[in-house]
Amino acid sequence: MKKFLHRFRDYAALVLILVALVALFGSLSNHFLTAATFNSVANRIPTLTLVATGMTLVLIIGGIDLSVGSVLALAAAVLGVLLVDWHWPLLLSALAAVAVGVAAGFFNGFVCVKLRVPSFIVTLGTLEMARGLAYLTTNSQTKYLAGKVDALAQPIAGLPITPATLLAVLVVVAAQFMLSRAVIGRKMIAIGTNEAATRLAGIATAPVKVFVFATAGALAGLGAICQSARLGASDPNGGVGLELSAIAAAVIGGTSLSGGKGSVVCTFIGVLIIATLEAGLAQIGASEPVKRLVTGAVIVLAVVADGLRKKSQS
Repeated sequence: MKKFLHRFRDYAALVLILVALVALFGSLSNHFLTAATFNSVANRIPTLTLVATGMTLVLIIGGIDLSVGSVLALAAAVLGVLLVDWHWPLLLSALAAVAVGVAAGFFNGFVCVKLRVPSFIVTLGTLEMARGLAYLTTNSQTKYLAGKVDALAQPIAGLPITPATLLAVLVVVAAQFMLSRAVIGRKMIAIGTNEAATRLAGIATAPVKVFVFATAGALAGLGAICQSARLGASDPNGGVGLELSAIAAAVIGGTSLSGGKGSVVCTFIGVLIIATLEAGLAQIGASEPVKRLVTGAVIVLAVVADGLRKKSQS
């Protein structure tokens, strides 16, 4: 019961922040509380939700993945080339895009585990390599998909949501179930809390960590498909700064940067907060530097709040 109340309190606090943001921007702009703004926020949600879910899992094991934005761009580039230049079927092209994400994530996890290199350094290098490969794959050109994947971004008949949004919600549910109910979820939390003690308890930590990074890569690949459907194109420049938004959503949702604590559902509410914040800033005419300043400030405030929460619990 105590655990349930604690979780409910976290959910309620995040929902109140979301409602406060909606009220604030609604008062600052006459055009914020409109269908156009709702559609803008809704279109932003699937890709960021998928990537932020993967980021949450990585943060829970005490790691970080700075490469997700570039991996998304590489997966999108592969999707575009296969669909437009090689004329592959959509399903095979989509599977190839996800496979590219899995390969990049597996590389990150393998190097971190086997060579004992901090994930910050490894994924920083992968960020540059994946972006370079995205440019090489498309010859630095945007691949226009001519409606080949638009159906993912179109509302389902009779429903106000798109298949991409439905996919993102299903992933959130599955990831939260894995964290709270599955054995591997408990192992992930144990690794993030104290990896040395987890190894001494007889748990093989290496396969779990590689699995988590590969999962984050797979979700970046899925995010690439959703983003390409929304844009109608595969852009090798896509995903720039996406890792920061994903980290912000996870940290706002209460995921600890030191590992061992996190909730995918709370991260999803964090995604809604980030998407609402970005849409609201755009509505009131904020410049791109101001948007980045605000996003960075939100991350810092969330980290400070996490630190204060840990002190109060110790």
